[in-house]
Amino acid sequence: MFSKLVAIEPVSLVPTAEEALYSFAKEVVMYDGIPATDDEVAARIGDADAVLLSYTSRINRTALEKCPNVKYIGMCCSLYSPESANVDIRYANERGITVTGIRDYGDEGVVEYVISELVRCLHGFGQEPWDGMPREITGLKAGIIGLGKSGGMIADALKFFGAEVTYFARSKKPEAEAKGYRFLPIGELMAQSKVVCCCLNKNTVLLHEAEFQQFGNKKILFNTGLSPAWDKPAFVKWLNGNNLCFCDTLGALGSADLLNHPHVRCMQVSTGRTRQAFDRLSEKVLANLTEYIKKQ
Repeated sequence: MFSKLVAIEPVSLVPTAEEALYSFAKEVVMYDGIPATDDEVAARIGDADAVLLSYTSRINRTALEKCPNVKYIGMCCSLYSPESANVDIRYANERGITVTGIRDYGDEGVVEYVISELVRCLHGFGQEPWDGMPREITGLKAGIIGLGKSGGMIADALKFFGAEVTYFARSKKPEAEAKGYRFLPIGELMAQSKVVCCCLNKNTVLLHEAEFQQFGNKKILFNTGLSPAWDKPAFVKWLNGNNLCFCDTLGALGSADLLNHPHVRCMQVSTGRTRQAFDRLSEKVLANLTEYIKKQ
């Protein structure tokens, strides 16, 4: 059991999971609002030995150096790599601090978002049909960049509706090939696709001037990541053509000045934050805490 567990910001746990936190520590402190500075992060952590945070705050080395008691940091959000994490994991590891995160808790909502917006765009629900007359996903050439869990689920959904799916990833994936998805170098994928979905880890940029030139005009781009998958100048140049980009959040779009661009559709809502996603998130956060306590 921890001496003191602090959630430095709202962590989106369901009420029963918040109640369960009290079984892991003698003292539990839950903060409202997002800390604005490293000093405020350190002040909220104080003498705690366990810390929880979501994706809207960061715990940097500067803050951790002021908090010598920390033994455990639970990220109540996705953790894919030290580079994309909002915790300085390398410094935490130097200090012997265990950092855990979760994965695959909001993907279902993201898949529904992509299919919903694509269908509305192609059929012309509430807008002009993209091809001038309503069309189905059937036969649509769709490329997926980043075939992780969410990218794979989007690919499966598109295939269900009859799309021709290609993908680019760090390596070929036998399970994807078995489903009929073709691996292509990123340039070829862009050139051959009518619609491209970027499903990349945070701070991963793969679309540059050359890729957008290969993508060409009259195309649709989805970004479901937490940050832009592109260089902004190259993206804006492409966007100013006869093209369309869908993002659910401002983080995915990257720039508030693009919100009013006529070729941008940004809902400014995280489509993965559903009731069911909060249930899955809560279960995984508690499971990480339980596993850590068992090992002590």
